[in-house]
Amino acid sequence: MRLRSGVFAASCLMVEALGVALFLRGFFPVPVRSLPRREALGDPPAEPAPPGPGMVSNWTKIPPPLFKKVVIVLIDALRDDFVFGSKGKQFMPYTTQVVEKGTSYSFIAEAKPPTVTMPRIKALMTGSIPGFIDVIVNLNSPALLDDNLIWQAKTAGKRIIFYGDDTWVKLFPKHFVEYDGTTSFFVSDFTEVDDNVTRHLDRVLKREDWDLLILHYLGLDHIGHMTGPNSSLVGPKLHEMDNILKKIHISLLSKEEASLPNLLVVCGDHGMSETGSHGGSSEGEVHTPLLFISSAFEKRSGALTQPELVQQTDLASTLAVGLGLPISRNSVGNIILPVVGGKTMREQLRFVHLNGFQLSRLLQENTPAYEKDPGYEYFKIAEKSHGNWIKLYLEGNNSEILLNLGKKVLKQYLEALKTLSSSLSKQVAQYDMYSMMVGTVIIMEVLLLLLLSIPKALSSRAEFEVPLSPTLFSLLFYLMCLMLCAVHVIVCTSAESLCYFCSMSWLTAVGVMMLISALMCGILSAIAKIFENSRLPLKNPVVSSSSWSEIDVLILAGTIGHVLSLGASSFIEEEHQTWYFLINTLCLVLCQELCRNNFLLKERDPQYGIIVKQNFDSIGEASECKNIDIPAAGNSKLGKATSSAEFVKGPDKWISLASPWIILICCRLLRSLNQTGVQWAHRPDFGHWLTSSEHKSELSFLAAVSLLMIFFLVQRRCSLVSKIAMALGLLGVYSYRAAIGNVIFPWQRDSKDISKGITEARFVYVFVLGIVFTGTKDLLKSQVISTDSTVKSTGLWEVYSGLVLLAALLFRPHNLPVLVFCLLIQTMMTKYIWRPLKSDAAQITIMHYWFGQAFFYFQGNSNGIATVDVSAGFVGLESYVEIPAIFLTAFATYAGPLLWAIHLLCYLSSEVSRCFGTGPFCLCLEDSEHSGVNCLSAVVWGGRGKK
Repeated sequence: MRLRSGVFAASCLMVEALGVALFLRGFFPVPVRSLPRREALGDPPAEPAPPGPGMVSNWTKIPPPLFKKVVIVLIDALRDDFVFGSKGKQFMPYTTQVVEKGTSYSFIAEAKPPTVTMPRIKALMTGSIPGFIDVIVNLNSPALLDDNLIWQAKTAGKRIIFYGDDTWVKLFPKHFVEYDGTTSFFVSDFTEVDDNVTRHLDRVLKREDWDLLILHYLGLDHIGHMTGPNSSLVGPKLHEMDNILKKIHISLLSKEEASLPNLLVVCGDHGMSETGSHGGSSEGEVHTPLLFISSAFEKRSGALTQPELVQQTDLASTLAVGLGLPISRNSVGNIILPVVGGKTMREQLRFVHLNGFQLSRLLQENTPAYEKDPGYEYFKIAEKSHGNWIKLYLEGNNSEILLNLGKKVLKQYLEALKTLSSSLSKQVAQYDMYSMMVGTVIIMEVLLLLLLSIPKALSSRAEFEVPLSPTLFSLLFYLMCLMLCAVHVIVCTSAESLCYFCSMSWLTAVGVMMLISALMCGILSAIAKIFENSRLPLKNPVVSSSSWSEIDVLILAGTIGHVLSLGASSFIEEEHQTWYFLINTLCLVLCQELCRNNFLLKERDPQYGIIVKQNFDSIGEASECKNIDIPAAGNSKLGKATSSAEFVKGPDKWISLASPWIILICCRLLRSLNQTGVQWAHRPDFGHWLTSSEHKSELSFLAAVSLLMIFFLVQRRCSLVSKIAMALGLLGVYSYRAAIGNVIFPWQRDSKDISKGITEARFVYVFVLGIVFTGTKDLLKSQVISTDSTVKSTGLWEVYSGLVLLAALLFRPHNLPVLVFCLLIQTMMTKYIWRPLKSDAAQITIMHYWFGQAFFYFQGNSNGIATVDVSAGFVGLESYVEIPAIFLTAFATYAGPLLWAIHLLCYLSSEVSRCFGTGPFCLCLEDSEHSGVNCLSAVVWGGRGKK
């Protein structure tokens, strides 16, 4: 059965999508869930029944609330050291005084990744652990349908008021009697976003028509995104928050009644990394302060101790008990005992029993073998001891024995809660390995089939012969189907946990097994044909005698090695190390190749010119593409039988030899600029030194020199108008950074006059659009009107220059050297390495890919979302506009790979008159003036002659 290459590629894409879908379904585990919230309202469990006949506990309802009013102040991106460290003592004096000597309990709450706002709000209000899939829906949060504290409070008749991040309004629609939401994504706003919350305080604190007040402040998070945790703006913002907490606390104390006290809760949804971002799992991102302030607590005395570490999910259970509400059915958190420690022993035991009952029920609904779980066993033992304690209590025993037994039962409950919570939390990280393996097998089979089909499906006219009939009726196909079905039965009948692939119908599962078997048979058939063809005699034995160079071997081994390394999580976390190693090794191999061409191959083999000419003659005869201009071997650069040393003479020869070593030095300097990855991301680097407030002059000088270098490296191939626009645009970049306070002009004494730099940024955008428009006009002109091929090359370069200017605007000042070294390495590789070595298209393409990936990490990026610079998406914007913000953020993040990809187009366009041999094929790129289509021809056996 023959298929056109387009049909074959589309079929492979569809099968690939099936494999990816199966893999992702197994990779993103199903969260721990209980009954829907409409079924969550039920009678609470009674106290454990005392042993013996005729004895029944009279406590069957939820305990009454412990607090009359509760105020939750959530300060976005509040790290624990901002309160408990030196910054807290300096900028939050009132909060520090309450923590050290007031009636409060302080904790460090640990948040689970992903540390972004919407999943953290879910964790705080439901007590559950959201998955990484919530990062995607963080941009447009849907209504939360799970059982949660807000819904329980509204159902119980509590009146809730909210001011702050509008994510709450999206998660809990129609739950607040009064609210005012603010946009959380406009990170350039430090003041108004918090003033819109604070302006309601005086009026609301005087009123009595509310039970729960929630305030979510965003200013600190925005400062972190824009300038980092060590910015001079952090201190004043913390002082502002301290004054707000003081106002709320004093107001709550003045309105307290004798019956019930009020409670003030201060917390953060997540912290921030050393660069000001969040989303990962570093200590600065996952550790946030958690303060409970109330007159119901005992006043602190003695030396201040290190705050205890609790889980962020514990807040939902604790607040539910404090408000007299049922604990959320999906909560995996534990009650924070010191908050209820002032109550009687019976009340404390009642609280932890309700918590343990809720956790054990959640375990039963999510784990088939729940009875064997240690946490469940501990809970049953504690429940039995609790029943014995109640028996003594109902008998009127008030001796010290009763108190000691109560403490023992309380300790048993706490141990059971800890174990139950741990068991449930682990289920969130349990991957569906079987579904992942099936998806991976399908993906790898399709990729291998595509690789084997490249020789036949390279051009748009090529056809690929699919051995469909022999495969379906071969004995191997049926044997593989039977074997895979047997494996499926064994896995699905022995699995203790739920598996998505096992939950499918048997007809669907058998269809997937048949697909896997057919793909495997097709691969084996294609491999057999390759071996069969390799045994046939070749018409041109001279041409077929070529061998792979060291560069070819390195590129192949490096690419395959990188793909294999992605099978280990540690290599994914530290993927930058792989790319750094590969480009360093590549530079050494290029150095060896340059030395060989300049010193060892001064006299070529006389047969070389004949071999090259035969190659070109065979190409001209076999080519199926029309109007391909293939220069004669004697006139083309590849056809000359002279050594590379004749092309590189004088000083250029020594510059060419030094180029790999200069590139190595540049890469080493870039590695020192930004620490990335996971293991060593916390270590100080040159970027941290530059961004500190003490070194603003050094940063300003470096930024100015970098912008000058960018202009020098880019302007060489631009038109006069584009050169002027580039110069003015780069001046606008520096003006923008000076306006927002990152750098200073020489005549500036300080940077007190800080603005958002909107005018300066839009000034740069005008020149970016102008340069890109000029380049696009030249590209269209080269396609529509018959002109010189240099017009297209110039147009591509001007589009590239416009994107370089945009990257300079979006990059932080300390990252401008990354852009400079990117341009410098591209220039040196083009002039002094690729052309002297006559590198082919495949080699150049893969080198661009390698360097693009390396520069992604040189920017300070990683495979974690914490390194995404969100502030780049709001450069020049007065308000949050979704499409431009997403585009600018994505461009700033992937600027390195994107600039290298566009440079590849520029280079290939400028080399259209050259013929690139790629192993056994010859790729001829021609700029067709009439059709504007690059024709790639893979039509001749043989390869490059030995250089």
